[in-house]
Amino acid sequence: QVHLVESGGGLVQPGGSLRLSCAASGSFFRINTMGWYRQAPGKQREFVTMARYNGSVYYGDSVKGRFTISRDNAENTAVLQMNNLKVEDTAVYYCNVEWIRYRGEWPVTAWGQGIQVTVAA
Repeated sequence: QVHLVESGGGLVQPGGSLRLSCAASGSFFRINTMGWYRQAPGKQREFVTMARYNGSVYYGDSVKGRFTISRDNAENTAVLQMNNLKVEDTAVYYCNVEWIRYRGEWPVTAWGQGIQVTVAA
């Protein structure tokens, strides 16, 4: 099983920065992808970013150029640096990983508990 621990988040003014971290632990063969989704009140969960094991990264259109994901495969951690935050970035951010328990098995998705990011003046 994989256990995800999120940290960071909080309250920041528009234009400010925050950093989120996600650490995966447990018994597994490999973590294929690490990333974040977010969900604002009354809205559907939205893709934010994802980093593959091979280093490829992807971003949602709304965060491109402002957010940067970095990943440490050896430590099974990922960091999301969020710059130039906007009020519309306010949401609960969920760490999301796709992991493989044993070599040759299909990957499984896991979610973190979520962490609040609030952007307000």
